[in-house]
Amino acid sequence: MSFVQDTFWGDVVIPPSDLYSDEPPLETDLHLRQMLLLIQCLDWWWREGGPSVRQSFYVAGNLTIYYSPRQRKSEQFRGPDFFVVLETERKARKSWVVWEEDGKYPNVIVELLSTSTADIDRGLKKQIYQDIFRTPEYFWFDPESLEFQGFELLRGAYQPLQPNAQGCLWSQQLQLFLGVHDSKLRFFTPEGQLVPTPEESALAEQQQRTEAEQRALTAEALLAQYRERFGELPEA
Repeated sequence: MSFVQDTFWGDVVIPPSDLYSDEPPLETDLHLRQMLLLIQCLDWWWREGGPSVRQSFYVAGNLTIYYSPRQRKSEQFRGPDFFVVLETERKARKSWVVWEEDGKYPNVIVELLSTSTADIDRGLKKQIYQDIFRTPEYFWFDPESLEFQGFELLRGAYQPLQPNAQGCLWSQQLQLFLGVHDSKLRFFTPEGQLVPTPEESALAEQQQRTEAEQRALTAEALLAQYRERFGELPEA
């Protein structure tokens, strides 16, 4: 297997000087918000006490992955916009160093396309994630044009994932769908329900409480009307 030297490509300017992540800022505010949304939703969905608890995973965005077979931090590194590693310790990291993580690479990667990165995301990065990372699932999404596509690794090569009737793509690795909702890339449950943010979850719970309180008030009002017309209810 041959290894592509990242330093030959224009999107990498200066190799990082240490093992801290040294990724450039995301293209636009849309890209930043999209990355944070994916991280926040997955963290919330897999939280302790959540509907789908998962303890051993790591999710990050715009964080450097060092993968040199010679274990050199000055060569062969990439910073996916969003990635997930399964069956690993859930802890904060300054970067992802493959040779310090039992040789683990991401299980899922999402790149956010932009004018300056789209060709690399569709070409060089796709090749690296397929041939070197061997990442089982790779998605890309353009927050501006809403272009969305996904691939799964089959017999050593990426094959396009086929959308369901709602236009969503199934992630076998995450056991979730990915799809575009309100111009954003979101996760959906196997049943097709939107995976909420913490704020959306809190709002839904508040709405449920409000509706329950309203039903109780309505029941009390009806009971009061009954008593006014017919007196007290007979004892059971």
